[in-house]
Amino acid sequence: MNDDLPKKVTDVMMQNDLFSQWLGIERIKDSTGQSIVSLKVRAEMLNGFKILHGGISFALADSALAFAANSHGIQCVSIENSIHYHKPAKEGDVLTAVSNEVSKSNKIAVYEVVITNQLQEKIASFKGTVYRTKNEWKV
Repeated sequence: MNDDLPKKVTDVMMQNDLFSQWLGIERIKDSTGQSIVSLKVRAEMLNGFKILHGGISFALADSALAFAANSHGIQCVSIENSIHYHKPAKEGDVLTAVSNEVSKSNKIAVYEVVITNQLQEKIASFKGTVYRTKNEWKV
């Protein structure tokens, strides 16, 4: 397998992913079946309680899932995701999402994503299932 395939795929994905760009997602690691990304919590990401809106955590985990799932060079799309929130995040926190492949078949793959803050406190746990299409990434 091409060792730099995950990076090439994620480069193309990020170029076209305006939402992940708006979130300020930074890629830390692109590897086969794994992705590590981070973002800094900004004021416009907070809800009425002045804590991180759950949708932002979900979106961060979803992006990490997408990068890990597509790292094999096959286009994948989410078909089911769930999240559990452990601890609130606040403005200025730096969140890191680590997505790891749990299982992969020809059609379906499952990933777990753990989001932590800069103190290594667990913020959220996410589980995602993707459908693996027949389409290859052109990188």
